[in-house]
Amino acid sequence: MFVTLALASAAFYGAADFLGGLASKRADSVVVTFVAQAAGLVLLALLLPVLPSSSPVPSDYVWGVAAGVAGSVGVALLYRALAIGTMSIVAPITAVCAAAVPVLVALALGEQPGILAGMGIVLTAVAITLLSQGQSSATPARGQRWATTSLGMALISGVAVGLFFLCLAQTSDDAGMWPLIVGRSVSVPLFGLMAARTPQRVRLELRVATTAAGCGMVDMLANALYLIATRHGPLSLVATLASLYPASTVLLARLTLGERLSGSQALGVVCALVAVVLIVST
Repeated sequence: MFVTLALASAAFYGAADFLGGLASKRADSVVVTFVAQAAGLVLLALLLPVLPSSSPVPSDYVWGVAAGVAGSVGVALLYRALAIGTMSIVAPITAVCAAAVPVLVALALGEQPGILAGMGIVLTAVAITLLSQGQSSATPARGQRWATTSLGMALISGVAVGLFFLCLAQTSDDAGMWPLIVGRSVSVPLFGLMAARTPQRVRLELRVATTAAGCGMVDMLANALYLIATRHGPLSLVATLASLYPASTVLLARLTLGERLSGSQALGVVCALVAVVLIVST
């Protein structure tokens, strides 16, 4: 059961990233993130009455707030990076960094990584190097600056997403969906205030608003599936499967946007996906 849930969460995460990046190409990423986060919160609030009863403890709410802050930073930067960069490059970089965070935290706490984790860390560096290579030496200077910016955003986003997963992992088994509700209750007002500071950006075309709302709902479903999966199976295996979300982002970008990669970038995508599996398989 947990295998199906984890794989479904990976598919939904990747689809949400694709939709968020697509909407951010046509509107300000802050406004897109606000709409997406609000839509996810509304969906979860509507589903709450039919979900199993839960008994969260005070620490679950604290970790929920922390997850909300980290997730807000990660998602906002990710959508912006997806909007200005190549989706099939940004998504794997974010995933690799998000998977690497737990390993680095374990190292800081004195734990020794296994051989597979060590190989994953090395492969991460290789993947990022390959993915950051330009597709053509004739790329305009402005395009090169955008590529560099999207790469930096992807790296920071990955760290933030990794912290988000760490915070969720600290919640108790009886917390139910409350950590997610608390997290979104933090992020929605935060992005609402940011969007309100520039009223001219709040206007969204119906198609863009629908895409952003769909992104938020799909992302919330992914979060819920991930939490449920961790309570029915080994965390390492669940994390391994859920961290494969770039596969669906890359596939959707290839099928709908026709994105193409150079040989080194294609190899980098493969290295990134393998690195994710190695890092979380400890």
